[in-house]
Amino acid sequence: MTVELNHTIVHAVDPPASARFMSEMFGLAEADRFGPFLVIRTGNGVSLDYIKGDAPIDPQHYAFLVSDAEFDQIFSRVKARGLTYWADPSKRQPGQINTHFGGRGVYFEDPSGHFLEIITRPYGASLP
Repeated sequence: MTVELNHTIVHAVDPPASARFMSEMFGLAEADRFGPFLVIRTGNGVSLDYIKGDAPIDPQHYAFLVSDAEFDQIFSRVKARGLTYWADPSKRQPGQINTHFGGRGVYFEDPSGHFLEIITRPYGASLP
């Protein structure tokens, strides 16, 4: 049996703003409306389904495996927007990226405070 993640619901204070942020930052298509959700689809078929949540939002962590070129594009958007970013999930290394497993990784927050991570090598990957 093959088990795949299909979608997850993302609570947001302002779903249109959060979905637009995701689309713009990651270079993804604009959100599609499905019932009460604004749906952002990733390259591997998983969707993030944004819905209105009550403030304060309980922040979640979403990690995305990207190519080196995609990392460069996304990270340049993070810096262009003046977003705070960290090399670590505990926020002890601001303004830095990590190089775990021979790749690059960085963390930043979306408009609702969700912790977004981009990595170029999956955790546990063998070094080249």
